Amino acid sequence: MFMVLAVALTALAGGATSAAWAEGDGSPTGRQLLYYNHAYGVFDRETADAVEHSAYLRDFANFQVRTTTGTGGETWTGRYLMGRETYLELFGVGDVPGQDGVLGAGGMGLSVERAGDLATVTRRLRDQGVPSPIAFRQTRDFGDGVPIPWFDAVLTTEQYDGFGAWGMEYRPEYFADPRGNTEPAAFPGDIGRERYLSDGYRDHLMRDVTSIRLAVTARDLAGTVPLLRAGGFTVRRTPGGGAVAQGGGTTIHLDAVARENAGMRQVELSLNHPVAHRHVERIGRSTLAVGPGTRAVWTFDAAPAR
Repeated sequence: MFMVLAVALTALAGGATSAAWAEGDGSPTGRQLLYYNHAYGVFDRETADAVEHSAYLRDFANFQVRTTTGTGGETWTGRYLMGRETYLELFGVGDVPGQDGVLGAGGMGLSVERAGDLATVTRRLRDQGVPSPIAFRQTRDFGDGVPIPWFDAVLTTEQYDGFGAWGMEYRPEYFADPRGNTEPAAFPGDIGRERYLSDGYRDHLMRDVTSIRLAVTARDLAGTVPLLRAGGFTVRRTPGGGAVAQGGGTTIHLDAVARENAGMRQVELSLNHPVAHRHVERIGRSTLAVGPGTRAVWTFDAAPAR
């Protein structure tokens, strides 16, 4: 969660604000360093409960309902759809404290695959005009009261309306701890998403998130674009003041809207194998259409009146 992450700050150079989004499209700053890791959204209670109790989702994906304890004892209970390298995290109104638990709130984590690359992302942010990127460390407590370092992260700004994005680098201590249930390194310095997530996806249909559409405010969009560019995404403007970021296997669509219209809108998913026929599953105020072929699209209705 963006707010939960913000309270975990270990190094804060005061007054950091996001760089202005210059006119025109933006080519990547350099080689791809950040990759879509996961995104979360806060939904109405009807949808959140339907997701939690959906028998179809338990068959479709490596599905979990889990309570996590982070830095400072902050806890959150989410509904997770875990893929090979990417995942989704869904909450209901009030599942997270403060403004992060309000309808339409959300966030996105972008992670590096090699140890040390987050420092390069931070340097690129400064080169883009973010003078004091905000760095912090998140810990995780597995329920025994002994927290361990989980990941280091960087933000462009603490100021946000309802959506925030952060760059992250998993800590070696987390991979070394058997409670993390992670995989062995594939190469020296491997701290990648595939190593972090289990192979449980193989027993289900869902493989990965290939595209996501998020409706955010103009201020939250402006705070996100510098991080995407610093991570190596190609970012271009879209009609209506939004943006689309491409790179690393997942396309990220950001639509600029008023705060009351914000929220996760659509997710496209790859499948482990093709399906012959289209299946449509209504889940609360959302529709998951699976197939035909190796693609599924999950569409979320516009948020009900607040």
